[in-house]
Parts: sequence; structure tokens; C-alpha cells
Amino acid sequence: MTPALETTGPKVRLRLEDGWFTVCDLSALLPGRGVAALLPDGRQAAVFADRAGRLHAIDNRDPFTGAAVLSRGLTGTHRGRPFVASPLLKQRFDLESGQCLDDATVRVTAYEVTAAEVTAAEVTAAE
Repeated sequence: MTPALETTGPKVRLRLEDGWFTVCDLSALLPGRGVAALLPDGRQAAVFADRAGRLHAIDNRDPFTGAAVLSRGLTGTHRGRPFVASPLLKQRFDLESGQCLDDATVRVTAYEVTAAEVTAAEVTAAE
């Protein structure tokens, strides 16, 4: 008899070039508040859950200042699109595309993000 794999609860996962990467427990995300996640290559992602429960992730680095602060920004919507405003200079970034809403020449990376049950074996393998 094969024992069932134990799950540790829903995890937030980002799609990177080489596959899915688990960043945090879904329970760590509060609507309207961001979480910074360190990625395997040393970059950071800013991960958000909106009030409707949709997940979003963009690069955490503010391209205008170079500071890794977008996860601390204020969230809102503009013409039905979710955004985060940088806490430093207040530029707004679309959470779905990464496009700066205040300067069409600037964009940050946007990640595909999902919440999924992850087995304890997958968590151990990722560590």
C-alpha cells in the first residue's frame, strides 16, 4: 500500500522560465497588501491578492528608483484594471501586464501566478 502524499495547504506559485516556483502560503496574502518573495535567481517578486481573490505578481523592483519596494505599494483599480502604486514616487503599475500607467515607456515583469495544493514532497524538493 502506498501512503497518500500529505499536503501542506494551498501555496502561491509563480511560473518562471524553468517551471513553477512556490513562493508562500496562500494564507500569507491579505487583500490589498503585498508580499515580497525572493526568486531563485536573486530577483524579487511582489505578490498580491485582490479583494476578489485574484492573484497577481510583478517584479518588486521600482524601475524609477531601483528600490525593491513595489510589494509595499498601495493597490487600486484604474479603468477596471488592478494596479499597485510605488510607495516612493507613486507611479502605478498594472498588476496584470506590468505596464506603468504613468509612463508608457516603462514596464516591469509580470508573472503568471496560481494557488495550488503542494505536497510535502514537492516542498522538500524545492528547498
